[in-house]
Amino acid sequence: MKIKSFCPRLRKQLGFTMIELLIVIAILGILAVAVLSAINPIEQINRGRDTGSRSDAEQLISAIDRFYAMTGYYPWNAAVGDPATVAWTEADTTFLALQAPLLACPILYRLSEVPAGFAGDCNNEPGTQELKLGFVSKLDGTADNPLYVYHAANAYDSTYVCFAPQSNAFQQEAAERVSSGTLPGDYPPTGVGYARTDDICGPEGNCICLP
Repeated sequence: MKIKSFCPRLRKQLGFTMIELLIVIAILGILAVAVLSAINPIEQINRGRDTGSRSDAEQLISAIDRFYAMTGYYPWNAAVGDPATVAWTEADTTFLALQAPLLACPILYRLSEVPAGFAGDCNNEPGTQELKLGFVSKLDGTADNPLYVYHAANAYDSTYVCFAPQSNAFQQEAAERVSSGTLPGDYPPTGVGYARTDDICGPEGNCICLP
């Protein structure tokens, strides 16, 4: 009699143990998927590149802001009162000042220094040393994700530096900012849902734009 009464209790206990075991297995499976996603080597590499691009963009914006605070105009201008507008332009040494007598002077040299042997004309300006020349060479190379500068018409508008996100995490961040409905009025339209043959803002169509 005791044996018969013991068996149902044993089966009940074993049943609960099996359910608990299945729950644990399910949780471990979910965690395994999450861990594998987190350590996806390609995603990690792309996220590292995006983090580097964000850091470079912050450094460039800071240099432009310091130049403006010191001179009263932007590095693509020649004097106070020149138009502040700059179209969506890649930040390399082909980005020249927009007014005479600096039309042959790259703005990156104005923000750093004019290198020896430079064949252009920076109107005898030595550069403001806001950026290291090595940083300029980095932006001028092809290994890194390009940065793009944009400034709307008003001098008080923000200067934006943008890049195409390569990682899923940064692409999601860009999409969430665009879909929030709170973009500033001076935000670069090129960075929002932009689609053209060269995929300038990446496959998702939205750039990361700072600030």
